[in-house]
Amino acid sequence: FLAMLAAERGAAANTLAAYERDLRGAEQLAGDLLLAGRAELERLAGHWAGLAPATVARRISALRQFFAFAVDEGLRADDPSAALVRPRARRPLPKILSHAEVEALLLRAEADAAGNAPAGLRLLALLELLYGSGLRASELVALPLSAVPRDAPFLTITGKGGTQRLVPVSHAATRALARWLAVRPAGPAFVFPSRSGHISRIRLYQLLQELALRAGLDPAKLSPHVLRHAFATHLLEGGADLRVLQMLLGHADIATTQIY
Repeated sequence: FLAMLAAERGAAANTLAAYERDLRGAEQLAGDLLLAGRAELERLAGHWAGLAPATVARRISALRQFFAFAVDEGLRADDPSAALVRPRARRPLPKILSHAEVEALLLRAEADAAGNAPAGLRLLALLELLYGSGLRASELVALPLSAVPRDAPFLTITGKGGTQRLVPVSHAATRALARWLAVRPAGPAFVFPSRSGHISRIRLYQLLQELALRAGLDPAKLSPHVLRHAFATHLLEGGADLRVLQMLLGHADIATTQIY
């Protein structure tokens, strides 16, 4: 099933890992999924009672897709997923930062980069691309050098499902990126390399938490995705069109963008 998602739908590694976690977790509770019936699936609701509606909805979606695949492949004759009742999930509004909070982060990052130390320049480039271009954390850390053109103020981003989009880069981000690339150490062909590949999403999160503390902000309010939300919200406040924002964020469905 996971191989099908990767080959036919171009599912990203993080997506595949999430599906695998959900399916293995369900199998621990309901037994072999190729043998489980409606009664076993109905009991899952009790095990999931304390989880957030969005989490339950995601697990149910994974199971329904798995059972549909199993029937199509002739691995079982019936699809018992009708026994799974999807909860009503109220989607929470995204957490965002105010303009003043973003300015405090940028000022602190610029001060840290004033001495041209590689660590400071890298963090400033990461911050400018997160807030100035609205990249996902996974897109940013895995950004290949080939995605950065020499002249055009755009990045070529490969997002979820392997889809590509062009993302504009602000003047501030262009300058920060140029300063970082001038001192970037040799290594794998990523904009933000590590010893074995590129920096991890966890490391990016840690760097932002440390920056928040130095900027006098609550670290609990800051994450890569919060900066992506701030990018989207502040663009709309400035009069951007929702369809344009959809393309910039790489949302497949306008409904996802409409939460803003």
